[in-house]
Amino acid sequence: MIAHPKRNIYALISLCLLVMLFLGAKAYVYAIEYEQATTNMVMLQGAGEQAKLQLEKLAKVLLGESFEGTREVDYALLKAKQEALMQEAQGYTLYFMYVLAIVLGSFFFISLRAYTFFGSITAMITLFYGLISPLLMVTIHKEVEYLGDIVLSFESKGVIGSIEKLFSTGDIVVATVILLFSVIVPILKILSLFFIAIFVKHRFAGHIVAFFKAIGKWSMVDVFVVAVFLVYLTANKADVSRAEVEVGLYFFLAYVLVSMLVSVSASKMLQRLKDT
Repeated sequence: MIAHPKRNIYALISLCLLVMLFLGAKAYVYAIEYEQATTNMVMLQGAGEQAKLQLEKLAKVLLGESFEGTREVDYALLKAKQEALMQEAQGYTLYFMYVLAIVLGSFFFISLRAYTFFGSITAMITLFYGLISPLLMVTIHKEVEYLGDIVLSFESKGVIGSIEKLFSTGDIVVATVILLFSVIVPILKILSLFFIAIFVKHRFAGHIVAFFKAIGKWSMVDVFVVAVFLVYLTANKADVSRAEVEVGLYFFLAYVLVSMLVSVSASKMLQRLKDT
């Protein structure tokens, strides 16, 4: 018995979604481990630890090879571990994007309704990892005479973590705006598109698509906040700042792209129904 071609495509897409869940989970785990390794490295770059490291170097110069310092070795090992974890997190994220491209490419092989259905699930997966994964790592450090590069502060946050911190520090308005347009609205949008794919002939379907297309641009509010934050850090000349984009930003940007494509698919689907 020959299987229906579309069933094979649906099975392939379903498999791709499961693979995306696995790859996203691996990327998230390695991103968290990378964050922890970086935190441990930062602890070794404080003023006190750097002073002890300089003393070890001085002792090695005075005593020669007979003196065995451990801090420099520990830092080198931790640095190597940090780089390995970063490569793993980025690698799994890249594989995730490859599989995502396959799912998005199914547009040419399946109906608009099926594409909207699977696209909604894909958007939820990318949004989920975009919200929970670290988004941006910021390190503020300064060159201090005799001690070298001293870390003054370090922070790594995702969207959810940033919202929690803003609420805890009293920035209620900013936290509420980011929570609304970067968490609540995207979730409602995905659920609505999923609803449209299932109940395509419902009288509210067209209104839902039009509404979320009108407010879709607000999905980038938190990315805008990150951009402003980076500009602020760059403009601060007193300290040397380093901002590192983490995997969460790639997942969230992938969600923005997927949600736009699914919205277009839903619009075309409803338009074709009207024309028939």
